[in-house]
Amino acid sequence: MSTAQTPQPDDTAGPPGAVGTPEHPADRTPAPSGAPGTLGSTRTGPVPWRRRLLVGLVAGLLAWGVAALLSPEDGAARQLGAAALCAAAVVAVQHLVLVPDRAAEERARRAESLLTETAATVRGGLRRYDELQHGLTRHTEDMKQLVETRLVPPPRPAEPEPPTPSLVRIGSVSDLAANFAEVLSPGLPILSTFVRLEMQRVIGHLSDLTTLTAECPGENHDWMLTLTRAAEKSICATSTSVDRTFWNSEPASRYLHAQAEAIEQGVPVRRLFLLESARELDDRLLRLCEEQEVLHIEVRVAVLPELPPHLLRGTTNDFIVYDEAVSFEIDQDLRDVNIRTRLIARQDHVHDRMKRFRELWEAGMSLRELEVRVDDEEDGTWMVDRG
Repeated sequence: MSTAQTPQPDDTAGPPGAVGTPEHPADRTPAPSGAPGTLGSTRTGPVPWRRRLLVGLVAGLLAWGVAALLSPEDGAARQLGAAALCAAAVVAVQHLVLVPDRAAEERARRAESLLTETAATVRGGLRRYDELQHGLTRHTEDMKQLVETRLVPPPRPAEPEPPTPSLVRIGSVSDLAANFAEVLSPGLPILSTFVRLEMQRVIGHLSDLTTLTAECPGENHDWMLTLTRAAEKSICATSTSVDRTFWNSEPASRYLHAQAEAIEQGVPVRRLFLLESARELDDRLLRLCEEQEVLHIEVRVAVLPELPPHLLRGTTNDFIVYDEAVSFEIDQDLRDVNIRTRLIARQDHVHDRMKRFRELWEAGMSLRELEVRVDDEEDGTWMVDRG
């Protein structure tokens, strides 16, 4: 009983490319760029050419044998010529088939190289983005720590809470102002003290606003300008005879400029001039109203003694209502000197102010009516119906 022998690999096998021997992938190992007989980075040395010539020679021999068997009457020269032509055709066909394959491989290699470079660039960009994000996070934490350690007053021992909680305790205003002065200190002692006192004043007003009321002595033009810039819905203002000299001052110029900007942003502005008597109806008042109307401010004038009795029972001091939410008011003494400025945001008070403004506005004269009235006053033809 015979046993089948397992074929063993032949160490003496011929070179790659012999007839019947498949091409090994190692034969396509890329050579260094610029090596002789290369196309790009693909090896095209003597082994592939030898394989092509060998295949062509075999095809020529087969063609010669076939020609000798089929046409023995033809001479040896014609048979050899046919065999040579067949061998050359086979070599040419191999060349034409392999070149496009190599070009495609070269393009694929270049595409792969481009993808590798792009991936490396993206990885580098992501790494730099992570580093930037980490740096910003660390910077934010440092700023937060600085604010907590420098600007926030140190905690105090626990105290009983007052019945009505306040956002800022009165006792902590000076401490908070001192902390701001320390951070913003310009170096000179007098300026450091100035910063501390100013911050104490401002923080005191902010603390008062938690009760929806704040006041300061004299006229506060800064509050008036800031509220004008902060308004988003409407500005309704009254102006008494006490303000008549104000309109020729520098603060009035800045105030009117701020109101003109508010009007450009879509915030309507209405101003009602309240007169103590008809003697104030003159050309100077008319020019003042015309100048404000040029800025698109709606203007009306009311002579208090000529108003209906029920309208004379209300207050006549100056006030400005912003967005129908905050009332800016100026109080005068017996000599008509402005002694106090107040901000009041209590809903009931603001509601009463707006009701008073609407009533006086409806009873006032428009600019065209004012022009006729001034002309009549100058001609002496105006007569008040005293009933």
